[in-house]
Amino acid sequence: MGILSPDQLKSFNSQGFLVIESFATDDEIQTMTKRMEQLVDEFDPSSTASIFSTKNQQKLTDDYFFESAERVSFFFEEKAFGDDGNLKQPKQVSLNKVGHALHEIEPAFKKFSSSEKTSSLMRSLGYKRPVIMQSMYIFKQPGIGGEVVPHQDNSFIYTEPQTCTGLWLALEDATLSNGCLWAIPGSHKNGLVRKFYRDEDGVKFDRPSPSYDKKDFVPIEVKAGSLVVIHGNLIHQSFENQSPKSRHAYSLHVVDTDGCKWASENWIRRKVEPEPLYVN
Repeated sequence: MGILSPDQLKSFNSQGFLVIESFATDDEIQTMTKRMEQLVDEFDPSSTASIFSTKNQQKLTDDYFFESAERVSFFFEEKAFGDDGNLKQPKQVSLNKVGHALHEIEPAFKKFSSSEKTSSLMRSLGYKRPVIMQSMYIFKQPGIGGEVVPHQDNSFIYTEPQTCTGLWLALEDATLSNGCLWAIPGSHKNGLVRKFYRDEDGVKFDRPSPSYDKKDFVPIEVKAGSLVVIHGNLIHQSFENQSPKSRHAYSLHVVDTDGCKWASENWIRRKVEPEPLYVN
């Protein structure tokens, strides 16, 4: 399942992304989604009003966001709150995502993240000592699921040399109407456009975002259980979910720590070093 064929590797190297259908079983999907339902039910929204938006990431300067690197933390959609500062609808349909250490803390997510098929996939991509640096459960809520602007994963998860690969698992069907991924095929060959870094004032980009032509993007519509493998330099995005259907996904970002240096200016600054999936 996780071992890529020569044709798949060729396609990935050419396009910068690859879709592997039926990567996760129905049981795995149900286990993760049911556990997330429990986590959200137990979550007290009055404990935080942290909002996540890819359009306003410079506002992410609070300890709740920074400490989420080693915790299970909850982030709301921008449109979830009314003018009075209260949620306009139940918390279950107001959250943007949960992150960023589900793969370490929650057994249901750890089992999938550390599975043999995930390890085999990373071996196929040539990783020697892969480490999962962050995980996210993304809701893409009906009607209010926010846009994710064009970006590259290496901007946020930077190593020298650059080694980030994104693993994006569809927990529900991802379609044009509910906010599927879009990407510019081959854009990974043009290198890294900009870096997202952390300093004493918070987080920011080192340069403005380029403008992109919408016609260069192609949609990546996938069925639940499909895995989208994303090169760290691939330009990709997703649009708002204006449909009545959610688009849940589980996302991992993996780097190689064999001969690679983790950038000290990355927003993730862990107190405990993560365990590698394997060591070749």
